[in-house]
Parts: sequence; C-alpha cells; structure tokens
Amino acid sequence: MTAVSARRRAPSIIGTVLLCAMVAAQVVSGATDELRGWTGPVVLLLAASSVAFAAGATGRPGRAVAAFGAVAAVGYAAELAGVTTGVPFGAYSYTEVLQPQLLGVPVIVPVAWGGMGLAAYAVAPGGGVARLLLGALALTAWDLFLDPQMLRLGAWTWHDGGFYRGVPLSDLAGWLLVSLAVMAVIHGLLPEVSGAVGPAAVYAVMAVMETVGFALVFRPPDLVVAVCGGVAMGAFVAVRVAAGVGARARARAGTRTEEDVWRR
Repeated sequence: MTAVSARRRAPSIIGTVLLCAMVAAQVVSGATDELRGWTGPVVLLLAASSVAFAAGATGRPGRAVAAFGAVAAVGYAAELAGVTTGVPFGAYSYTEVLQPQLLGVPVIVPVAWGGMGLAAYAVAPGGGVARLLLGALALTAWDLFLDPQMLRLGAWTWHDGGFYRGVPLSDLAGWLLVSLAVMAVIHGLLPEVSGAVGPAAVYAVMAVMETVGFALVFRPPDLVVAVCGGVAMGAFVAVRVAAGVGARARARAGTRTEEDVWRR
C-alpha cells in the first residue's frame, strides 16, 4: 500500500465508523422514543462522516473541511435571513428545542447543511451545470423528510402553515435556491468529491433510515412523507448505484479486452 493510498484509506475507515455510529444513534432514538435528545448527535455524526469520506475520496482533508465550513456558513446565512425576514423559505421561527442557538438559529442546523450538502453533491449525476441543478434537487429532496420530522419534534413552526404536512411551497423553493448556492460552493472548492462512494453512501443511508422511520417507527406513522421522501431521495440513490454498476462493468470489459489483445 502506497503512502497516498494509506492517507486516503484512513479517513474512509473513520467515515465508515462514524456512519455506523449515526445509524446506531438513529436506531436507539427510535427505539427509546427520545428523538429530540438524539437529533444533535445524529447530525454531528452525519456531518463528520461526510467530511471524513470526502477527505478520503479526494485525498484533500483540508479542502474537505473548508468545503464543509463554507457550506455551513451559507446554510447559516440563509437560516438567519429566513428567521429574520422570511426570505427565502417563508415565515418561520425556531423554538427552544434545538440548542445552542446563535441569533435565533440552532448551531446544529448549518452543520446539517454542510454534511448533507457534501452527500448530495456526491450522489448527483451529470456534470457542469447539470450536476449543480441535480445536486440541488437531491438536497431539496431531503427536506421532504426533514421539515415534517422537525415539526413533529416541535423544533420550528411555520407562521402560516402549508400544503405539505404544514410546510408551505415557499420552503421547497427556498431550499432549492439555497441548495444551488451550496452546490456551487462545493463545486468551486471540492469538485473531486463528485461520485465519491462514501458521501453518496451517507445520502443513501439517510434515505433508507428516514423512509423506515416515517413508515414504521414514528408514532403515528406517516406513509405520505415516507413515500414522497423515499421516492425523491431513492431516485438519486438508484441513479448513483446504476452509474457505479455501469462503470465497473465497463472497466471489467476494458480489462478483458486488453488481456485478449495481449494473448493474441
């Protein structure tokens, strides 16, 4: 094993451990019905796993941390504007459930933007502008789970309600807008994370856990959210898996062709 591969393997191993810990924390929170108390640890583990995987996949740990920090800053700025002016998500406010808070925004919220931002960029297909748009849609798809779940926990309230489990359409529009900015930041700082298996795995695990949670674990269950979020996030996971399978098949075919030429 070369020194370069060793430096990449160590963060990936750490990412795997953190991802498994996140899954365990979600299972415990669901089994004990203590979702509020476990929200912070789950998000921290998610973010740390994404950063570790991004560092391992790209071999640029400093740039991975910088990309995470920049996305978290974008997320915080958007949330601060949101609770202050109602733009870009609509009129809402945070309760005291998520602590600590900075100027009315829970600190854990921008951490979530950073962790899932890297995961969504990695899972999105295509290149160039298409990747930015699809990455933004992948990140927005997560909100189909996130907002209903946080409303259940009483973490925030929408002043006027909305059509999707009390969430207004303006929220999804705002998420898409901010997510585009998030994708642009990652594209500028860490484009090599595109297609990386580790961060994409974080996205896939979240899709599965949220779907199972809303369908079977939460009381009462909510099949509408489970289906909407599961289909939206699952579509990106399926495309990413198909792309990976196709790439491996092409690689194997190329190897066999070279061997055949050599034998001749």
